[in-house]
Amino acid sequence: MIAVEEAVERIVGALAPLPAEQVALAEALGRVLAADVLARRSQPPVDVSAMDGYAVRAADVATLPAELRLVGYAPAGGSYDGLVGAGEAARIFTGAPVPEGADTIVIQENTKADGDRVRVVDGKAPVGRFIRKAGLDFRTGDPLLRAGRVLTARDVGLAAAMNVPWLRVHRRPRIAILATGDEIVMPGEPIGRNQIVSSNALALAAFITAAGGVALDLGIAPDDAAALKAMAAGAHGVDMLLTSGGASVGDHDLIQRVLGEVGLEVDFWKIAMRPGKPLIFGRIGETPLLGLPGNPVSAQVCATIFLWPAIRRLLGTAADESRIVTARLGRDLAANDEREDYLRAALARERDGTLVATPFAVQDSSMFATMARADGLVIRKPFAPPAMAGEAVAVLPLTGSVVSI
Repeated sequence: MIAVEEAVERIVGALAPLPAEQVALAEALGRVLAADVLARRSQPPVDVSAMDGYAVRAADVATLPAELRLVGYAPAGGSYDGLVGAGEAARIFTGAPVPEGADTIVIQENTKADGDRVRVVDGKAPVGRFIRKAGLDFRTGDPLLRAGRVLTARDVGLAAAMNVPWLRVHRRPRIAILATGDEIVMPGEPIGRNQIVSSNALALAAFITAAGGVALDLGIAPDDAAALKAMAAGAHGVDMLLTSGGASVGDHDLIQRVLGEVGLEVDFWKIAMRPGKPLIFGRIGETPLLGLPGNPVSAQVCATIFLWPAIRRLLGTAADESRIVTARLGRDLAANDEREDYLRAALARERDGTLVATPFAVQDSSMFATMARADGLVIRKPFAPPAMAGEAVAVLPLTGSVVSI
């Protein structure tokens, strides 16, 4: 058995970011940039008013009250193209360009208008007041979005403001899922006396989608060598083959033996962790294979720990060690054995903001309902001593995805 950290390093180290493709900005949410994005315009492109009011010369309103002659209008979406001279003012609205000659804005609340005359009665208006200078937000050529960034809704809005209609992003990894075993059937199908409903393929497909990949469900392969080979061939051309079940050493655990006959080269097998010990990583030709345990809880825990960073690597974004947080333990725990333990737990915030992680009392790996209810996994290192409620523990939250606001 190898340690969890080593297994993650070997999986991620064997992968490389996928090539880039071009997508429309409207399709960019959650995608990972393959190249820096440079602004194609300055924002604002010229000096503009930040308020509704009057564009004037600061020297003309240094002493109040001051009476000015109205010479033009600068509406939003329009402009006054004349010159604002001494003793003159131009009506202006938020976002409109500041006319030539004007160097400050008097807000409308501080004025009284009468025909073509404007009387400034209150408020100071030094040079530059309520004027947004050209390029205040950004300038043409500024690299505002960097390669490797997972694009959020805010980033999409920024790119639009930068006048960028297309983006170069890493291609989404296509991951084929192959569930195995005579004992499983798809939801809704007739269930034999000795069969169970398969949840892994659907849960893993949803996981892959949430992580930014594209899932291809190859179906359920029976415990038959020829059928397993034929169905595994459906993964030709994908970026990863993900199997569930058949990863152990029983007579019906066929992944290593059968796929070995078609070129599977195993990098490692068996991880010193619970749940999820029988995990395989290797390659069939150019296709990486990650073999997860068939137990649904074990499969989801292993996906969280190993598949997530693998997908991030393929997407071309940085590893996110920040996934691990510290919490206060909500209940006593016994000493751990030689395997790293991942305990399903509820997370809650106390009034002072402290995060508390309370592992469920029963951690049987057959209980998928507790996996669905869990907010995170409390991580206990091999041979960890007994822990008392209130002690600090490491937690892997079961939240978050590449889609963010």
